Amino acid sequence: MERVNRRFVTKDPAAAAPRMSSPATMNEQLSLLNAASKRIGSTLDMFETGRELMDVAVPRFADAAGILVQDRLMTDGEFPQRNTDGTALVRRIAVGVSDPAPGEYARAFPVDEVVVYEAWTPYARCMATGNPILYPRLGRRTAEEIGRFWQRDSVSKVLEDSSFLVVPLKARGRVLGFVIFTRRPDSEPFEEQDIGLAEELAARTAVCLDNARLYNRERRTALTLQSSLLPADLYQPLGLTIASRYLPASDLVGVGGDWYDVIPLPGCRVALVVGDVMGHGIRAAATMGQLRTAARTLASLDLSPAEVLFRLNRMSQDLDATQIATCVYATYDPVTRICALASAGHVPPILVRPGGKPELLELPPGLPLGIGNEPVEMRELVLPHDAVLAFYTDGLVESRERDIDEGIDMVCDLLAGQNRDLEEVCDLTIGAQRPGHERDDIALLLARVRELNEDDIVEIALPSDPRSASKARRFIRATLTEWRLDPIADATELMISELVTNAIKHGSGTVGLRLLRGPTLVCEVTDRSLAMPVMREAGSGDDTGRGLHLINWLAHRWGSRLTPKGKVVWVEQSLP
Repeated sequence: MERVNRRFVTKDPAAAAPRMSSPATMNEQLSLLNAASKRIGSTLDMFETGRELMDVAVPRFADAAGILVQDRLMTDGEFPQRNTDGTALVRRIAVGVSDPAPGEYARAFPVDEVVVYEAWTPYARCMATGNPILYPRLGRRTAEEIGRFWQRDSVSKVLEDSSFLVVPLKARGRVLGFVIFTRRPDSEPFEEQDIGLAEELAARTAVCLDNARLYNRERRTALTLQSSLLPADLYQPLGLTIASRYLPASDLVGVGGDWYDVIPLPGCRVALVVGDVMGHGIRAAATMGQLRTAARTLASLDLSPAEVLFRLNRMSQDLDATQIATCVYATYDPVTRICALASAGHVPPILVRPGGKPELLELPPGLPLGIGNEPVEMRELVLPHDAVLAFYTDGLVESRERDIDEGIDMVCDLLAGQNRDLEEVCDLTIGAQRPGHERDDIALLLARVRELNEDDIVEIALPSDPRSASKARRFIRATLTEWRLDPIADATELMISELVTNAIKHGSGTVGLRLLRGPTLVCEVTDRSLAMPVMREAGSGDDTGRGLHLINWLAHRWGSRLTPKGKVVWVEQSLP
């Protein structure tokens, strides 16, 4: 019978293979080493590798054994500097024992314990010298000294009169830790011939542990890089409720390049982005960071989704022509509820209308980023109140166990109960994913449409008349007084008066003025001129040219964008 509790292995000696005689014959040694080569290192998990050594060595080579690794290799994947006082900080990753009553050994040497071995102990001396240390029989005095160091009487009781062998774990010229082999007083003691076999077992284990260390360090680095590049706190825009989840790839697949973002745009509009860089590892995570930054930069230009993806494609080819990514980019206007979407080879978004079934949004097909130079097309639609829009990456819907259509159907079923809280929907959707060893990255972004409060939007049409500036000031003053935003009324009046005057002077037709109260106060002035405002230095004798400098000084942010019928100049202020 074999009882396994994570990394502590207990074996019934009557049911296990017989232990080798001491000294071991050549056939017995080869048999043990053959078992070690087959069983040790089947995973890139250091704890599992330690347990596999215990499976091989106990009870065929020793009655009990333990493996300890420098703690920093476990936490950081890095070798610590050697302590000048000879001490060693190590973590016990596995223990194996062949004993009818193993509880005492388990209490004496608990798994996952971190301890600092003092320089005089055989453990620290083994690590410092890189040489094995053998006690054919561990005397009472030494056992009691080790027990006092542990401050556990059970240690000296277990070790007294046992045969005790400590072997270093060495890989690529460095000591990772050590392995302790012991035999009970009623067993044959270790002899000099056993040291070579113990060192061979430790050497094979050390290489596997170092491979796991290097893998875990790279994975940890990629995860840290990726998590630092993903948004920590998503922007919550006016008119939308946002929820998101990111699930890294499984251990055997590695970190990927999935990302999502919510980017504020002028006029309380917002851009929603989800992308997926093909491939895994640090390179994919770094490319993801570059593309996310580029997408944010292009969004700041207030371009259409099709134009953003077209330029992002050009930029991705300049960054790394061998990296390919898919992306979906959408903009949403909370006032008109118009959503414009474009896709670059990405899986289609899902729209859940109130009381209706989820439906795939068929977007004009586009090539992934990094391929070709074809223009990108986009689609516009009006989102109803309480609709839910879902963006995701293919890791959510595609795996070896199911094709992409089955995965999309499953996600649609999960989204069908869209009246639930979005955070709950995210948890249910991610929780439905199997933890398979070859799962890809998953990014999920959900957005629910919320109707704006009519009291938060006011607008007025002004005739192309110089007297409209004073009318605009009165409108601003009355509105901000009603909204209890008097502290910013003076500055807002001054800026809007300047913008309305410029629109009348340089534009044509009716001038529109709109105020939006959301996370910030946004004021927009529209006209039918395509000439964009440009800041310039005014000369000492000029009567004009200083208005935009004043706006730049007073506003939190300001800018302009073209529309099908002219342009919009907007200013944004933080709420008091």
